[in-house]
Amino acid sequence: MAASTAAGDAALLARLQAGDQQAMASLFDRYSGIVYSVAFRVLQDSAQAEDVMQDIFIQIWKKPGAFVSGRGTLGAWLAVVARNRAIDALRRRRPTDSVEDVVLAASTNLAVESERNVLMEKVRIYMHQLPPEQLKTVEMAYFEGLSHSEISEKTGDALGTVKTRIRLALIALRKAMHRQEIPDPAIQGEAK
Repeated sequence: MAASTAAGDAALLARLQAGDQQAMASLFDRYSGIVYSVAFRVLQDSAQAEDVMQDIFIQIWKKPGAFVSGRGTLGAWLAVVARNRAIDALRRRRPTDSVEDVVLAASTNLAVESERNVLMEKVRIYMHQLPPEQLKTVEMAYFEGLSHSEISEKTGDALGTVKTRIRLALIALRKAMHRQEIPDPAIQGEAK
């Protein structure tokens, strides 16, 4: 679905560069809601949000090549442009208010994301303490998505051996996580 949307966006932008007004109407229908809602969330003023939306679509009409497809999706780019333009409008409206006072809803919980990153770093450290054959087997199972049978075929190891290595690796990881001991990476590097 994302690939078809990206292809459709690229086709619309190509038609825009040729001056096709219908392509502009289609682009507006597809993304005006996103642009308006981002601008409104920042400004809390429907008239100013509409002005920001209008300015952005006029910019796209004048310079359809401003969007670089290799940097993400058109919808995401438009949302960022809308946010930036809305913040600029907010600064013009109330120059004494700090932009940091504007609260924007975040789709990710930064505390949970930070906790997850710390946990992943611990798992990464513990995984590198596993014996090489267990590490390789676990990586094939969990990061390459191979089944036990596929790992057995790929490595030439018996199916029971593959299952045992994965089980022992998971037990070792569970014990290490339970202890919550984080080995010093410098010491870990010396041991190797």
